[in-house]
Amino acid sequence: MTTVDVLFRYEQHPTEAAMFALGNISDVYGIRRIQLNENERSIRVEYDATRLNKAVVGQLLRRAGISISEEVPLIPPQPAAEATAAQA
Repeated sequence: MTTVDVLFRYEQHPTEAAMFALGNISDVYGIRRIQLNENERSIRVEYDATRLNKAVVGQLLRRAGISISEEVPLIPPQPAAEATAAQA
């Protein structure tokens, strides 16, 4: 099993029906954990990459009623090595 995290940003706060559907998503084989951060309007999903992929996870969230606006990288972009060498 290979666990992977993916972070999505959503537009509107989930409704009560969407929150209930999120509970059902955790029953999907391969979904390990779902974390919702209301302050940042983000949802983080840990899943088994041998069973699912990012596209399927995003589709599950959309079907649950979550208005996904974008995928957010978990690792912030690093400055290019060439750019830092040129500045030195």
